[in-house]
Amino acid sequence: MSAPDPQSVRSRINHPIVDSDGHVVESIPAIVEYMRRIGGSGVADRFTGSSPTYSSRHAPLLDRVDREHPRTMRRAIPAWWTLPATTRDRATAFLPRLLHERLDELGIDFTVLYPSVGLTCMGHGDDDIRTVACRAVNLYLSDALEGLGDRMTAVAVIPAHTPEEAINELDHAVVELGFKAVMLNSYVSRPLAELGPGAQWLDVLGLDSIYDYDPVWARCVELGVAVTVHAPTMGVELRQSSTRYMYNHIGTFAASADAFAKALFFGGVAHRFPTLNVAFMECGVSWGVQLLCDLIGRWEKRGGDHIDLLDPQRVDPDEWNDLLMRYGGDLFADASLRDAMRGQSDNPPEEVDDFRACGIERAGDIVAQFGRFYFGCEADEATISWAFASEVNPYGAVLRPVLGSDLGHWDVADMRAVLPEAYEMVENGQLSADQFRAFTCDNAIRLHGGMNATFFDGTTVESYARQILNSPPEIGSPTVDAS
Repeated sequence: MSAPDPQSVRSRINHPIVDSDGHVVESIPAIVEYMRRIGGSGVADRFTGSSPTYSSRHAPLLDRVDREHPRTMRRAIPAWWTLPATTRDRATAFLPRLLHERLDELGIDFTVLYPSVGLTCMGHGDDDIRTVACRAVNLYLSDALEGLGDRMTAVAVIPAHTPEEAINELDHAVVELGFKAVMLNSYVSRPLAELGPGAQWLDVLGLDSIYDYDPVWARCVELGVAVTVHAPTMGVELRQSSTRYMYNHIGTFAASADAFAKALFFGGVAHRFPTLNVAFMECGVSWGVQLLCDLIGRWEKRGGDHIDLLDPQRVDPDEWNDLLMRYGGDLFADASLRDAMRGQSDNPPEEVDDFRACGIERAGDIVAQFGRFYFGCEADEATISWAFASEVNPYGAVLRPVLGSDLGHWDVADMRAVLPEAYEMVENGQLSADQFRAFTCDNAIRLHGGMNATFFDGTTVESYARQILNSPPEIGSPTVDAS
């Protein structure tokens, strides 16, 4: 098999390549030392065993692999062998300066780098470990990427178990450390003490939360940072295989993204914050297309005034009794039985319109809200063309996929293959050149530049980004001419 050749793709396109979701792999022992400086040895030492994903069979300074714990369906198998095994790519995952040096080799002009260990930190159940670990990761990333801002930027990890802790770390990361991009957890596991030890429920922040997260979304708008989420659901509910990592992994990010997107919609966050961009990373876009279709279909049957058409009080009692006696015979001869059937499922809550907070007056308003949602897709994602299928999608909607390389993780066997693999969709006729440009460049610029017009200033894509931000989108504009 011939080696991937990113430059052959670059010679055929006339725009930059912006990677919305590369990864830094943090050194666990180094993070522990940052934590020790921030929160003391007690917190740092408790964190060391927090992530079995990064345990080892033999490496010093890391937790040893636990092979003695019984495998049961109550303990999901942790992720294993999650990093590249080729020496140069593995080193690149840990070393942003090496990645910076290699970006031309990979055919990438600019990359937004997400933490890896940070995914464990932001959802940790221990308040002290969570807040200290997130700050430690952010300081680590700030130091590791110092001086590399022309080609890359890191994403700060924002804990969100409470609005207060989220705002505190937003201010520290953006105002004090200068981060331009942030990642929040899209759900929080909260205890249900009344059901016994270990019982939990999932708070999706935007709907039915025990806290009001509007101050967090407002602060993101004020600071000019998009809300991006990248939360795994392995070990949660139906992803609890004790023997198959891949069983737990498939759909892991899409599941949390779907829940969070629905919460933002039904909770009215997308309506109340019309300038807030949101990105769902490493989850593909097919679920987004399905969600859009589902929301429109349900709104047209149960949203607004439509719900009144389902009120059982509309059933005419005389006609009802006549039909049941005529076609039901002796089975429904009892009048009280017929009355019970007429009232079956007549159990409405006080508020009957589930769409009451969404700001929706017509189906096109749903499509318009999706115009501020961005969907992270890896280079081999087979359903990216669904985002652009305006002839199929409701009301001609076009969603906004963004390229997420996932550099630094097992998904990318050869870092040089990302761009050629993505371009195969053009070669195979799945995407047009304009759609490919939207996917690999323009959408990412609008995601971050739409929140902060200076996001790309001082970078190698500054001039191109200014052109994009000063012009209407050619691809990705939802059609909203719908009643």
